[in-house]
Amino acid sequence: MSDGSLNAFGRGALPLGPRSPRVAAGNRWLMHRAAKPLLFVAALLPLAWLVWGAYADALGANPAETLIRSTGDWTLRFLCLTLAVTPLRQWTGWHALARLRRLLGLFTFFYGVLHFLCFAWLDMGLDLQAIVRDIPKRPFILVGSAALLLMLPLAATSFNAAIRWLGSRRWQALHRAVYATALLAILHFFWMRAGKNDFAEVAVYAAVLALLLGWRLWRRFAKPAQRMNPGSHSASG
Repeated sequence: MSDGSLNAFGRGALPLGPRSPRVAAGNRWLMHRAAKPLLFVAALLPLAWLVWGAYADALGANPAETLIRSTGDWTLRFLCLTLAVTPLRQWTGWHALARLRRLLGLFTFFYGVLHFLCFAWLDMGLDLQAIVRDIPKRPFILVGSAALLLMLPLAATSFNAAIRWLGSRRWQALHRAVYATALLAILHFFWMRAGKNDFAEVAVYAAVLALLLGWRLWRRFAKPAQRMNPGSHSASG
């Protein structure tokens, strides 16, 4: 999943420039060949903790609920991290963060699939007919399933061969579906917590997603305004 640049220093990336030694050091570290393997291992740690907790009977009084909720929480967290890459690149100058975005997006899908499988297995006993009947009856499951389905083509086309096959313009248009996914995901979380009237965590994730999506809207409308008013920039550039 992506939201603009094809790679760290391709279309949409800004030149690094001599901004500061800290920025240069950050980009060097992010370009290190160990950066992706470290992120991969770190992204698997939540799953490792859940597996160990299930084995050691350390998931509390309701292990099934813990597994379902935890995998859903980590789906939202990785979604927020994926959407945070572009703003962080702009704010920090660490443009090499873009090379980690694909992996973050794939882990968003991975934990989303785990979330659905935990629901299907632990809540529905893998009864396919019961699952199909249950999805339209419960709105929060319906929108959660829709979010997962939207992520499927994004994960399937997250590779260079798909970019070449689709063409960059169509590929980028397809991957803008991540914004709809984010809205459906937070709606799923809101409806799930509505039964217990517990919205504290929902408010946190909603605020983070509002910031990340709002920044994109601001950029989208600010760029035409800047092109129409070139004199708004200082003469010195």
